[in-house]
Amino acid sequence: MAEPKQPGFDLRSTYLHLADAGDALQIEVKPTFWQELMSDEPAGADIRRVKRVDGWLVTRFHMAEDTPRWEMHPAGDEILYLLSGAIDVVLQDEGGERVVALRAGTACTVPQGVWHRMIVHEPGDFLAITFGKGTQHRAV
Repeated sequence: MAEPKQPGFDLRSTYLHLADAGDALQIEVKPTFWQELMSDEPAGADIRRVKRVDGWLVTRFHMAEDTPRWEMHPAGDEILYLLSGAIDVVLQDEGGERVVALRAGTACTVPQGVWHRMIVHEPGDFLAITFGKGTQHRAV
């Protein structure tokens, strides 16, 4: 077997932006990543690309507590895949609130334009694939 020429990467510290044009940009996650992404003028070229180029952001998170705010993606769906733990995804739409119970190895789709948040029953990791252009937040 051939020796690997480059190491793999960890999706907790390196996110991927999958552009509609077909390329996958690796983005080093710095402490200011989310603050820059939500700002009007992010400093980093990679974060400016995420804001301005249509595509999907692939991330991995560890969840130890409930999310402190609602989130909504007006431009596209979000896929959440729970790798470990037990987390409920609360979806809020015209019909009211509904809960999707995620357990290790299960996934759900958060539809475009639907407010959502997460309630942690058992800390765990999840993979998020988000068409996040224009993402909005509001208090719980």
